[in-house]
Amino acid sequence: MLYKWRDNKTTGAILFHMFLAAVSLFVNGFGVYLTIQANLGAGPWDVLSLGVSKTLGILYGNASIAISVTILVIDILLKEPIGIAMFIDAVVVGKAVDFFNYINAVPKRDSLAGGILTMVIGLFIMAYTQYTYMIASLGCGPRDTLLVGLSKRLRKFPIGAVSIGLLALATLIGWLLGGPVGIGTLICAFATGPIMQMAFQSVRFDATTIKHQRLGDSFRVLSRKARHA
Repeated sequence: MLYKWRDNKTTGAILFHMFLAAVSLFVNGFGVYLTIQANLGAGPWDVLSLGVSKTLGILYGNASIAISVTILVIDILLKEPIGIAMFIDAVVVGKAVDFFNYINAVPKRDSLAGGILTMVIGLFIMAYTQYTYMIASLGCGPRDTLLVGLSKRLRKFPIGAVSIGLLALATLIGWLLGGPVGIGTLICAFATGPIMQMAFQSVRFDATTIKHQRLGDSFRVLSRKARHA
């Protein structure tokens, strides 16, 4: 059903995939939460969110939403394709982390071995939920879109170098704001890609085959249904 509906030509397909994206991102938030609870230093973007959270005295989720919305605005200014799921991404992941923090789902690790295991589990959860999020075909995440947009404009640099530069900048700003940097930051920075590739290969998924539906096209399908109602 997922692949049959992947073109999002009907209201039912779009609504189903919006639900799929929301659930996937909520579980993805649990993966992010685990990487933070590993207590080894957060991933680059989470260092930034935690730094903003600490500096402004707000919840992690609110800081994450503020950063995601800012990046979304930059994506729009860069005239990159925007999809419905990008707005879901901007809100759900951060607030999911807040939820798991609130219920204290997993205590912070107090050993290196336990921290590494918790972080790796979190990264695998994030990788598989990235797969289920992407097959909704309603847009990439704001940060991935920013990376693509910058790479188009910095053609002298390979996308890998642009990615490293972007992650380094997020980490530096987050660290200056008091975000946690440690060995876990390096694990997230260098292990996320290989783990995601491993997860995608295990389900025989090729992300390059996905054609994401733009926001305007989604609204046209939904409005067509509304006019016929």
